[in-house]
Amino acid sequence: MSAVLDNMPGGTRVNLPADVTVGKTPPMKKPKHAFADMLFRNATRFFAFAVFCLLLAILISLALGSTTTLHKYGLSFLWTNDWDPVNSQFGALVPIFGTLATSLVALAIAVPVSFGIAMFLTELSPTWLRRPLGIAIEMLAAIPSIIYGMWGLFIFAPLFQHYLEPYLIHALSPIPGIGFMFKGPAFGIGVFTAGGILAVMIIPFITAVMRDVFELVPSLLKESAYGLGGTTWEVMYKVVLPYTRIGVIGGIMLGLGRALGETMAVTFVIGNAFRLGSLFQPGNSIASALANQFAEASNATHRSALIELGLILFLITTIVLALSKLLLLRLAKGEGARS
Repeated sequence: MSAVLDNMPGGTRVNLPADVTVGKTPPMKKPKHAFADMLFRNATRFFAFAVFCLLLAILISLALGSTTTLHKYGLSFLWTNDWDPVNSQFGALVPIFGTLATSLVALAIAVPVSFGIAMFLTELSPTWLRRPLGIAIEMLAAIPSIIYGMWGLFIFAPLFQHYLEPYLIHALSPIPGIGFMFKGPAFGIGVFTAGGILAVMIIPFITAVMRDVFELVPSLLKESAYGLGGTTWEVMYKVVLPYTRIGVIGGIMLGLGRALGETMAVTFVIGNAFRLGSLFQPGNSIASALANQFAEASNATHRSALIELGLILFLITTIVLALSKLLLLRLAKGEGARS
């Protein structure tokens, strides 16, 4: 049987199915695979929280392992220059300085080089050369860090000692304000050499991100700039970079995160000396100090000091990534407001 609906506009009669009641909402059917959807949703939620719990567990374990030096030195551990395992006197100033200095030197070298490579691959390179050149650059990321360290020790360090560092010492040491960072003899191994090796290691990461985001720029924007008489540099600087700055900054932060935690390559060429000096003299970083001394920690205080160095490196990396995320969100908000 069918229900008949009268009094429709124009006197139309509409036949409705027998199981439909006029004026009532038909019952909702239970969606298929509801259990599978619920299982998938809870599984993804579990994995997301598992990552957070893992980070929290690492933080707690590092904090518990460094309680001895935390109680003994407090915050003064951060700016103390002593590192004497024999007399159980420890301070983290030299490793912190070495970690930050090598990373900044690496960025100062790698960012303009990566920008130039990405610009060439997207704007200037012949089509037949783009793919093999891009593959060759990306293959640098597959080389083990210990190979970079050996190459830096036997190739980079002698070249820096005899050619680059004497020139930089002569040119930069007289400059007021920054000259003290470039004074002293040229050792070949040191903070500057470690930063150079790190620059080579992070160039593939930054270049890959920059190349990908440069290729996302609409051709219409670049063609319009060229049509107005802009040069390749003007198009890149005034059109491509403003359009892709969020992705570019993200690539730079990716390279910085890679540089902060590098161990073996830095250990080979930084000199592993616990003293402050110029960029051309031997120094140390947090990662290299852990690699060199953790297996030989002679007492609980020494071991606790090394674990606290790991905690400091964890916090430095977290702060850098958090600041980069805030910067990216601010840039994205500014882009949204302008649009």
